[in-house]
Amino acid sequence: MNTPLAERMRPLTLDEYIGQPHLLGPNAPLRKSMEAGVLPSLIFWGPPGVGKTTLANLIATHLKRPFYRLSAISSGVKEVREVIQQAEKGGMFQQGGAVLFIDEIHRFSKAQQDSLLGAVEKGTITLMGATTENPSFEVIAALLSRCQVYSLEAHGKEDLIHLLQRALNKDSWLKSKNISLLETDALLAISGGDARKLLNVFELLVGSASPEVPLEITNEYVFANAQQSLARYDKDGEQHYDIVSAFIKSVRGSDPNAAVYWLARMIAGGEDPKFIARRLLVLASEDIGLANPNALLIANSTFDTVTKLGWPESRIVLSQCTIYLASSPKGNAAYQAINRAQDCVSKTGDLPVPLPLRNAPTALMEELGYGEGYLYSHDFPGNFVVQEFLPEAIAGKNFFKAGSSKKEQEIAQVLFNLWNDKYGSDE
Repeated sequence: MNTPLAERMRPLTLDEYIGQPHLLGPNAPLRKSMEAGVLPSLIFWGPPGVGKTTLANLIATHLKRPFYRLSAISSGVKEVREVIQQAEKGGMFQQGGAVLFIDEIHRFSKAQQDSLLGAVEKGTITLMGATTENPSFEVIAALLSRCQVYSLEAHGKEDLIHLLQRALNKDSWLKSKNISLLETDALLAISGGDARKLLNVFELLVGSASPEVPLEITNEYVFANAQQSLARYDKDGEQHYDIVSAFIKSVRGSDPNAAVYWLARMIAGGEDPKFIARRLLVLASEDIGLANPNALLIANSTFDTVTKLGWPESRIVLSQCTIYLASSPKGNAAYQAINRAQDCVSKTGDLPVPLPLRNAPTALMEELGYGEGYLYSHDFPGNFVVQEFLPEAIAGKNFFKAGSSKKEQEIAQVLFNLWNDKYGSDE
């Protein structure tokens, strides 16, 4: 059987679709739009295997719209224009605009995305895009402003078990086998919420077993027989969070040797160089930060260079940055500080700005005391004077706590010399 199990089990109706109740449940926004017969251009954003392509196809079928599909990996401006021309020719015979689905739309260049604008603006096509990347970074502003962005979530345990049971009950090939699904934890761990990966690994296990012996699927059996599948990094460019996680943790753990190995694994898997460069940018701030401020400059320069240089030369730049970050001193004081500050804001709400800190552009504001009592730092020795900049309800609270890195300790000492107890306490 040539068609993969995940493809054979692709739902044919919206009622068969599993997951995403926040979009398709009663009174959910996407469900309401479909019931009203209104379909805006939209982008589905979520991890691999959550049903982005399937949902796009089902929506178009439900609304009886012509459906065109392109992959950003293999298509360009020429293919986009051909679809638009077909949609224009068929416009007088169809109810509602044609749907153009673009898989991995984040891989389209700016010029390719620009080629969609006119047709989307006129309503010649309704665009549906699917991406594993944040659309805010990967989709041009002009196109993004014309689309609704819907976030799809990874499947939960119940969804994945339901998919397995449905496959066992409905797929003719699986029904011809003597299979007992006794345990599912190992299969779920391998899938990582990716329904396609779950079904394809399950098919691999069944297909490699002896047809003469009843097959009992247990956690032990899965781990013993799926190692090759676990080690493989698909060549289709999808994110595989296990490899990415190993890369991030190796850099954070100051092991450039392992970090370069996992970098090579991502390269071999066809990972987008910009995705890797963006991960390095996050690492430079989250795990190095103030311990070596130059790390962010290097990472930013790497991202810029990767976008200009192209492939395969970019692999050298990524290697250079990876080794530099892995070898840098580590500190997460800035990361922890913003976490504490955001937690405080979520708990205390919109506290009023103290009057001395408010701007007073009008006479009325001056009369109300805006700006009164503010001390201009440059009027004092050392360009510093003690005064409170936080709202009264949280006055004296300390969000920045230095870690053990030398640079963070130096910063902490400077702050302690200025503020004394405020930056020396655990408050």
